[in-house]
Amino acid sequence: MPNINYTISDLQSDDILQRIDITNIGLPHDTFDIILCNHVLEHIPDDRKAMRELHRVLKPNGWAIINVPVDYNREMTYEDPLITSEKERKAHFGLEDHVRVYGRDYQVRLREAGFFAEEIDYVRDLGKTAEERYILLNDEMIYFCKKKN
Repeated sequence: MPNINYTISDLQSDDILQRIDITNIGLPHDTFDIILCNHVLEHIPDDRKAMRELHRVLKPNGWAIINVPVDYNREMTYEDPLITSEKERKAHFGLEDHVRVYGRDYQVRLREAGFFAEEIDYVRDLGKTAEERYILLNDEMIYFCKKKN
C-alpha cells in the first residue's frame, strides 16, 4: 500500500530489503508501529533476547503478531542447546533447523519480554469456511502482542 512504509527483513535470504539479526536489530527504540514475526523464533538460539529486541523496537501503543509453532500438549518449552546436528534437531524439535519446541508457556515468555500477549483462536473465530478457503491451521493460535507503556 502506498501510504505504508514496509521493512522486510531476514538474516539469510537474498530476497529482502534489509538484513536484520533479530537478536540485535540495530535500529532505534520505538521504530515500528507494527511487527509481524511469523515462525521465526523457533530458529533463534536466544529467543528471549530476540523477544526483548522486538519489544524494544516496537513503538508505544504499537502491536505485533509473534507466532511460533506450539505443541499444546507440552506444558513447558523443550530446548537443549547441546542438540546441534540437523539429524538430532529433527528428531527432538521436528525440523532440522529448529532449536526448540514451544509449549503452553510461550505466552509467558512473551510477557517476560515486556509484552501484553493475548492468545487468539482465530480459526475458531473465522469459522470452517475461512479455514478451508485460506488453508488455515486449525491448531495454531495468533499471539497478538502490545507494548506495555
